[in-house]
Amino acid sequence: MIQAYPKKHMLAAISIGAVLTLVLVISPSSKVNANRTSIPVVLDTLKSDQSDLESEAVTPALSIIVKAPVENWDTFTVKSGDTLSSLFSKAGFNDRSMYNVLGKGNKNKELTKIFPGEKIAFLSDSDQALTKVKLIRSKLESVLLERDDSGAFNSETVMREPEIHTAYSEGIIESSLFLAAQAAGLSQSQIMEFANIFGWDIDFVLDIRQGDEFSLVYEELYLDGEKYKNGKIVAASFTNQGKKYEAVLYQQPNGVANYFTPDGKSMRKAFLRTPVDFARISSHFNMKRKHPVLHKIRAHRGTDYAASRGTPIKSSGDGKVVHAGRKGGYGNTVIVQHGQKFTTLYAHMSKFGRGVRKGKRVKQGQIIGYVGSTGLASGPHLHYEFRVNGVHKNPVRVKLPHANPIPRNQLADFKSQTKVHLAQLHTFSDSYQVALKD
Repeated sequence: MIQAYPKKHMLAAISIGAVLTLVLVISPSSKVNANRTSIPVVLDTLKSDQSDLESEAVTPALSIIVKAPVENWDTFTVKSGDTLSSLFSKAGFNDRSMYNVLGKGNKNKELTKIFPGEKIAFLSDSDQALTKVKLIRSKLESVLLERDDSGAFNSETVMREPEIHTAYSEGIIESSLFLAAQAAGLSQSQIMEFANIFGWDIDFVLDIRQGDEFSLVYEELYLDGEKYKNGKIVAASFTNQGKKYEAVLYQQPNGVANYFTPDGKSMRKAFLRTPVDFARISSHFNMKRKHPVLHKIRAHRGTDYAASRGTPIKSSGDGKVVHAGRKGGYGNTVIVQHGQKFTTLYAHMSKFGRGVRKGKRVKQGQIIGYVGSTGLASGPHLHYEFRVNGVHKNPVRVKLPHANPIPRNQLADFKSQTKVHLAQLHTFSDSYQVALKD
């Protein structure tokens, strides 16, 4: 005879079982390499609301299941060269049907803006008359056009909201952030996002040391029970040479989201530390350097970053382009003025960024050119200079000014919005450290 237990006891047992399973996932086996660890964990499956355990389900005396009719859509992928007319023709409909769907004055003009890779689907009734047309722009966005009783078609934009799960990952660096993060299961875009968060404080070429640690909490987006893609990093930490940096994502009342320290200081500085991602420093700031082309002592008032020809170069800060063109031994050069006090120079470019010319304003992180070897250069690299009141400073060591912190009147909202993600970051990081010691 099977004994029946109260529902709340059963749910409590399931919750305890889930927690024990999580502990087993985190605990390393003898085969775990502690230097490269990834722990994808769904954090939001257990609910803390005890009222859920105590609520009673209402079972109806009779359940009637009504199945929705199956809709047999004819779906076509838009290819280069396709027109709306040709797609209607493929589905068996003429231009008259197409114009009827578009409506008077092209009121359903969304359908005229189609791009390769999108999908268009057609649905007919039993008399083979067109009843619905659907333009699928992405997994999240589609445009549905449906025939009403008068025979006219009305359009509606349908946006799907993905289910958000939260995952955690961490690792220890042996040679580079890129390799360690890949080993921890992060995608290239996530690695770049992570590097950009801490890129104002840490030079990921010069400052990285073996044994540096990183951890992050990030979103995973799901559709119909399957992972759609990775979402935003919501909290992260990086320990560099024994110093720990932490960042958390906060969306301000104006809708702009940025990363801040747990006490509300901006992770963003007025300038990027390096204008080229993951490049190697080939020559440091040195007032007594021997020039590699001229073969004589000549002050090197900047830092050279060796990178492949065509590697994007980013403006290290917001500012105004005061020079974009040839400049003697510098070759193709861009100089950006940042307010009254600072200027940055980018030399030896192979070509300039789109729209970059004298007098144009640029934003921090905007691509202003591409690595090359124009001018007096022995190979493809970026020569980067940083000047304060006209005086050259070492770009690697100069102290960078901060962006604005969280305003006082937003601090309470900031704390409320970010405390959950910071707690997740600390809890899972602490659990992992304990597991390593056991």
